[in-house]
Amino acid sequence: MTQRLQRYLLSMFAQTPSIKSIAQQCNCSVSTAARHFEKVSYPKPCLSPVLAIDEFKGNAGGHKFQCIVSDPKKKKMLDILPTRNSEDLYAYFTSLSMEERLKVEYIVMDMSALFASVAKRCFPKAKIVADKFHVARLANWAMEFVRKEEQKKFASCRRIYFKRSRWILLSRQYKLKDSEKIQLANLLTVSDPLRKAYRLKEEFYEILNSSSHKDMIQRWKLWQDHVGKAGLPSFERFMQTVSKWSKAVINAAKTGYSNGFTEGCNNRIKVLKRVSYGVQNFARFRNRILYIVNS
Repeated sequence: MTQRLQRYLLSMFAQTPSIKSIAQQCNCSVSTAARHFEKVSYPKPCLSPVLAIDEFKGNAGGHKFQCIVSDPKKKKMLDILPTRNSEDLYAYFTSLSMEERLKVEYIVMDMSALFASVAKRCFPKAKIVADKFHVARLANWAMEFVRKEEQKKFASCRRIYFKRSRWILLSRQYKLKDSEKIQLANLLTVSDPLRKAYRLKEEFYEILNSSSHKDMIQRWKLWQDHVGKAGLPSFERFMQTVSKWSKAVINAAKTGYSNGFTEGCNNRIKVLKRVSYGVQNFARFRNRILYIVNS
């Protein structure tokens, strides 16, 4: 195999086709293509001031879930961990020096008690940042719960209409066109609980987009009062969850950090898994993901 063909083969691994497809394009066997890619390896990385951690379903190395550690500020993937177990995560991070871990200022995560516990034990100076996407999704779920409960009371034709129009209820009002705003008004006039739920959802989004810390606190207290008066169980549960993570949510609004880059990496991993019909070898899987994302 010529050096030029070897370079071309490795360049193909930076994309998302399966090893079999790469081998066919390079006119070599699958084992040969895999053997050449084993020359690529990534050591344990240095940590960044801002870390993001998230899980994904990899089904590699005998474990169902793996974890991504990335730098959301520089848009760089740092490492792939073989499991999401707290013991394994703790062992991985404590294998790094305390001096290295003290460099970490923020850790972005979804509202996972497991990740939060590991972060507090391993990174004593780091502040936890709740991913805004996951926080906003909880608001949408609370809204959806009210919609489903209300549409059960309607006739069949109206239930179908409400189900097909759910995206209007979940969209931000300022993003809707004039015709869609009229449709939204018609939806909200039918049900008082639905109207209250929509108002609470929109008010919560305004909290996330507050211009200052003081403004956020004021909006938060007002929103809590509105939730208490609305009498909607789904939003009361949502408020309790957000209250437990209030500092992390405030940090998200202040810093603007999110898991958006990590979620994008998850999508590329899903593509790789789908075209490869799964990857069993974790070491190869890890190197392939890091090679694709960081090339």
